[in-house]
Amino acid sequence: MHHLTLFITLLQDLFGWNLARAKCGAAIIVGLIKVRTVNLTELATAVPGNAKVDSKYKRLQRFFKEVPLNFSLVASLIASLVPHDRFTLDLDRTNWRLGKLSINILYLAIVYQGIAIPILWSYLPKKGNSNTAERIALIDRFIAIFGVDKIECLLADREFCGQEWTSYLIENKIKFRIRIKVNTCINRKHGDPAPVKNFFRSLPLHCAMQLKGQRQVWGHQLYVTGMRLVSGEYLIIIHSDPNAAVVVMEDYAKRWEIETLFKCLKSGGFNFEDTHLVDPERLEKLVAFLAIAFSWAYIMGEWCHTQNPIRVKSHQRPAKSIFRYGLDWLRDILLNIIEKIDAYNDAVVLFLNRLGWSNILT
Repeated sequence: MHHLTLFITLLQDLFGWNLARAKCGAAIIVGLIKVRTVNLTELATAVPGNAKVDSKYKRLQRFFKEVPLNFSLVASLIASLVPHDRFTLDLDRTNWRLGKLSINILYLAIVYQGIAIPILWSYLPKKGNSNTAERIALIDRFIAIFGVDKIECLLADREFCGQEWTSYLIENKIKFRIRIKVNTCINRKHGDPAPVKNFFRSLPLHCAMQLKGQRQVWGHQLYVTGMRLVSGEYLIIIHSDPNAAVVVMEDYAKRWEIETLFKCLKSGGFNFEDTHLVDPERLEKLVAFLAIAFSWAYIMGEWCHTQNPIRVKSHQRPAKSIFRYGLDWLRDILLNIIEKIDAYNDAVVLFLNRLGWSNILT
């Protein structure tokens, strides 16, 4: 059996692609693991076949230009890796410059085991923050695929604020933990509004406190929890859940997991910033393949950790992350495929079983 056969079958069954398209898609997934870069020139060297590298490069270009991709199916596929009835979602944005062009992508990811797994994304044709309409569109896509009841809560940083945005979350009964800026004005119990940091100035470091009762924030009655950090900054969270006072800070701490994801997609893994794709549609397709390759590496890292736990260094930190453990293990197999074909097949079978696609193994 050719080492791409199972991935080819998966892509044919999932997207209804013909054999040629499925072969190219499978080569992209496996190639991303092998070369650890999204640069198509480098990725072309990992495409199997007797054709010249220039021909393979043009084939990849045509693939991203011409082949349609159902992002809802990609989201459903990746979400099936997370064995939870409901998801804690992480909303954030990553950006960098390619020459004079700003590459700006808004991500929605599922928080899972110290990492965030990307399921939906949107290219923003501008630099700077997302607007309310762009955020709502991304959440609406999630709801259309999974339903609003699938959302345990939404985590977001200070960029994701405002009356209209908060109204949308409340109206859709979406629980949230959103950090707000220290100069955001909220009402006192009795008196005029004041910057929210004023309410936490006397708080000891690293001691969280929730203000009594709900406070008016952007026209809504919300709960406010805050703490002072060692750096001198204030971490202040708004939420609508009266029963979340004890866990709100613990919940919000998981927001940083999407920053770990961005590192894995960039310098810590696939060097996303190496891409020269600038067309929004092609770039979003590339992100889809990155998401699949990332998920495969992470799942394999989990499995490897159960077989041979990651060494903990003297400073009590693991020698490498779960993702990097899986990525390095897969690369070693793929770069020595003849000697390790059995291990490779086992890795693909394990991944397909986690995805719920064991039917294509028969």
